[in-house]
Amino acid sequence: MSSESIVKLSDRLRFQRQRFKEMMPTIPGTAYIFLAPFFITFVLFLAFPIFYTVYLSFFTYQGVASDPLFWVQFGNVYLEIPKIASLEFVGLANYQRLLRDSVFHQSMFNTIYVFAIELPLMVGLALGLAVVLNAGFTRFKGIFRSLMLLPVSANTVAYSVVFVVIVAEGGLLDFIFQLFGIAPLNWLGNGFWSRNLMAFMVVWRWTGYNMIIILAGLQTISESLYEAAEIDGASRFQKFRYITIPQLKPVLLFVLVTTTIGSFKKFSEPTILIGAGAPVKETRTVVYYIYEVAFQNLQLGYGSALTVVLVGIVMSLSVIQLKWS
Repeated sequence: MSSESIVKLSDRLRFQRQRFKEMMPTIPGTAYIFLAPFFITFVLFLAFPIFYTVYLSFFTYQGVASDPLFWVQFGNVYLEIPKIASLEFVGLANYQRLLRDSVFHQSMFNTIYVFAIELPLMVGLALGLAVVLNAGFTRFKGIFRSLMLLPVSANTVAYSVVFVVIVAEGGLLDFIFQLFGIAPLNWLGNGFWSRNLMAFMVVWRWTGYNMIIILAGLQTISESLYEAAEIDGASRFQKFRYITIPQLKPVLLFVLVTTTIGSFKKFSEPTILIGAGAPVKETRTVVYYIYEVAFQNLQLGYGSALTVVLVGIVMSLSVIQLKWS
């Protein structure tokens, strides 16, 4: 088929398509029909829970009542459906209770303590490792990147249990300490060491992830900036301070904000540590306390108030970091 024939056939198909489009009826709002699944999912699973949590924070709500709605028994199998408890409006009473709640204050202190340790450690290590891996003299970069990223693939519960086994009395860490004549530390029995162990666990798991993000940011910095700095006689530290850090500011901001959010919603690590015998007072985080209040004690109104306050604190810290950057 010649090129002229192909052009004629293409024009004929284009005209037929335009004619078919003109014959089709125009349905107003067609775009919204295709967008509807997203908006429905967003409202049901994100927007509604948020607004309903704020709504419940002004009520006392036990979730279920003690009286059964109905019950069914098949031999030894007994099934009971409880009644839904009624809501009672209490205004700001839940928030006033929060101000007097010493357990909440302690859990918030534990969360901030772990956050203050893991944030500089995690970001500092990730930045240092990323700079080393981005250097021209480093060999086997792919192997090191893969090894550093392996902890992220570990299941949260699984790696927490492994850490508990390592630091348990008579475990691997005690054995290593004995080889060097160091007295073993009571990681799970002492509240101070249990709290620090939780921070080290998170640093071990997420440093590699943040390193990969920072490394990707380093690779976007133009080499011409460093070459110009070398011509001007800048030292290695000056290039790092005046070129690398300013160019990495958006990436570092992303790492800081995501690390902050992740630190304040810590749940699996304290759950495993507390289950292994760690002191509850020193290892209870805010999210773990919300779980105790809402799902163990079924005080859903007070649990909702705790959740609203926690979200407000995380949002405030994120805004401060954004403004500071």
